[in-house]
Amino acid sequence: MGRRKRYSTEFKRQALKRADEPGVTDTLVCEELGISTRQLRRWRDLVNQHGEVQAFPGHGKSRDEEVTQLKRELAKVKEERDFLKEAARYFAKESK
Repeated sequence: MGRRKRYSTEFKRQALKRADEPGVTDTLVCEELGISTRQLRRWRDLVNQHGEVQAFPGHGKSRDEEVTQLKRELAKVKEERDFLKEAARYFAKESK
């Protein structure tokens, strides 16, 4: 038995949104996305039971938390880079 594939919350919402478009069948959406119709029905049932927001709670960090952490890390690296540039300029002037 292989590992189960995990889909992001956004992927699930987009699949359900696509399936709700006029003239589009669940089977067509499932073929396009490579998922089973049973899976799509399960996602729809979760949305009907728990509502759009709480249907897919996810596991682990949310994307927003990860983006925030990466932005902090990027700002720190830029600060370090700028400091090193200034230090290089200072020492270049000293050596002349």
